Amino acid sequence: MSKLNIGIILGSTREGRVSPQVGEWIKKIADERGDANYEIVDIADYRLPLLGEADASEQAAAWNNKLASLDGFVFIVQEYNHSITAALKNALDYARDAWNNKAAGIVSYGSVGGARAAEHLRGILGELSVADVRVHPALSLFTDFENGTFKPADLHLTNVNGMLDQVLAWSGALKTIRS
Repeated sequence: MSKLNIGIILGSTREGRVSPQVGEWIKKIADERGDANYEIVDIADYRLPLLGEADASEQAAAWNNKLASLDGFVFIVQEYNHSITAALKNALDYARDAWNNKAAGIVSYGSVGGARAAEHLRGILGELSVADVRVHPALSLFTDFENGTFKPADLHLTNVNGMLDQVLAWSGALKTIRS
């Protein structure tokens, strides 16, 4: 069986965001495992306007094609006002079938580890027929970041690897449904 393709989705587009740092950290850990093809997928690269406000045929096609090429996801989610970013919600809404019958892990961060954003995302993923996994690395703005620089505690490695184990198991199982 060929290796699964897992997208690490950066869930913010704002200037000065730290999600690229978190995404690179996850990718480094994932790549060291050698058990799947991991890639960072930055929603900012797709320049999706607010859904319904402009013709975004090209951007939407590119976004859907990228998602269709992936077997599973790891979302890097920051908490804004107890929820996910508007940019991530918009990107989720631009696709439907490309999300279906795939698995996702969530890595969140915020003042309470981004837990409220992760829970909100879980509800949205359920509607998109994405199976989110139980293990959820939650990073604290108070202990895992220093002056805008991501400095994760070593204790998160166990959760990251546990999450990746679950994402791969579920992604492999769900791939059989899509075949």
